[in-house]
Amino acid sequence: MRIRLFDTFHTTALVTGLAALTAVLVTPAALGAPAAHAADAGTGHTAASGDCSAGQLCLWPKADFGGKRQSYELSDTEIETCVPLPKGVTAAALANRTGHPVTAYQSAECAETGEFDTYPGGGSWVPRAPYQVRAFKVWEQ
Repeated sequence: MRIRLFDTFHTTALVTGLAALTAVLVTPAALGAPAAHAADAGTGHTAASGDCSAGQLCLWPKADFGGKRQSYELSDTEIETCVPLPKGVTAAALANRTGHPVTAYQSAECAETGEFDTYPGGGSWVPRAPYQVRAFKVWEQ
């Protein structure tokens, strides 16, 4: 009795499918897209995330949540207003747990001529921002 597991057509289809899946999974990182990680439902954060409490926007000066953390809360921040970081301070990593979308800006004036990205408020961790963050804006929804 002879059992044929794969024929040429199935092997080609399998290899093509795996190549396409690999391309989809690798392309965002290769293009420098921001890597925002959703919160783990069990612990509230990913294993490699920085410590950031619910209701806060947390910024770190070094990649991978390194250096002294700065925290901002909605009670101290106006919605839809540009909040520049202190002069000479930039962030290379961030976590958004405000419950609102937050846009991080390369420009200290929240100018859209520089780089900017918006991160969801339900729990986004960005260990390596694609640029030095100099300002942010919290959105209503």
